[in-house]
Amino acid sequence: MEGFGKVTLPFVGMIMAEVAQVGLIILSKQVMSQGMNNFIFIFYSNTLAALILLPSSFFIHRFHRPPITFQTLSGFFLLGLLGYLAQAFGYAGIYYSSATLSTSLLNLVPGFTFILAVFFRMEQLDWRRSSSLAKALGTIVSIAGAFVVTLYKGPALLKGLQLLSPANSSQGPVFAQESNWILGGLFLAADCVMTSAYIIVQASILKKYPAELIVVFFYCFFVAIQSGLTCLVVERDIGAWSLEPKFRLLVVLYSGVFGSAFQVGVITWCLHQTGPVFVSSFKPVGIAVSVIVGVAFLGDTFYLGSLLGATVIVVGFYSVLWGKAKEIEDSSMRSLESNSNKTPLLKGNSSEEI
Repeated sequence: MEGFGKVTLPFVGMIMAEVAQVGLIILSKQVMSQGMNNFIFIFYSNTLAALILLPSSFFIHRFHRPPITFQTLSGFFLLGLLGYLAQAFGYAGIYYSSATLSTSLLNLVPGFTFILAVFFRMEQLDWRRSSSLAKALGTIVSIAGAFVVTLYKGPALLKGLQLLSPANSSQGPVFAQESNWILGGLFLAADCVMTSAYIIVQASILKKYPAELIVVFFYCFFVAIQSGLTCLVVERDIGAWSLEPKFRLLVVLYSGVFGSAFQVGVITWCLHQTGPVFVSSFKPVGIAVSVIVGVAFLGDTFYLGSLLGATVIVVGFYSVLWGKAKEIEDSSMRSLESNSNKTPLLKGNSSEEI
């Protein structure tokens, strides 16, 4: 039962986290299309998440809480900065494109993570090994798929039902819509790069400071401070801080509770329990959820380019995951072989002594 729980809990947690993220993407697009500043939205949601996590995180980790040094605090600040940039780029990309494009391009994160890990010498690129080839080729394929989904729309496969008001109801010129789609794709690609850097820094911090919820609290705390300072510079209108109509307040509450505190907390816990390979394997789930919700409720149109590009990205995505899993398997096999080679010598010595 214990082994079953170790697999089941992270599985259920990641499904819930992906659904929560898609909900956040869709609702944030709605609220920003109605005039809410994305920096103010980031400030409100992370402030609420930090207030929720402040008592709960320190209470849960009250017995096994490592000391917070200046170096640890600096790591938290860097983590918050990368997360803030990822959110800022991500929400801008969502505003200019669609939820489907956003969830599709999020599958670039493992590929970009691999590139950054190689650059910082956290990953070894050995062309003689199938694992390295799979990760390198998977990264290239994923990036190619991102170009397809961003630059090519193609004919519409599914047209939205518009059960809710569409996010961008303005009927602008086709050229302007295409330009916004490409601009959104570029912002989302920048989001993926920042998210990849965030994952690398987060994994490094968790090794030294394995108190997941406290890490998430400081992450939300520093994102709230950084976004608040940005708001004071770029937004001088006091009325922009208003949470009226009530839909804004509801989305901010959802974002703070489920989008930041719950989702980031669950993913951080799963990352610490199972590793990045398991966590990353759930990213394609978001594509299916966002397509269904976007088409059924928000009036989004699902294009052929999105289908083709998302398929290519997912193929590359799983190639990277296979390469990583193969690398872990090879490492385990080498470790077992090393131990088995040492065992007979130890046994031989003990038998002679007897």
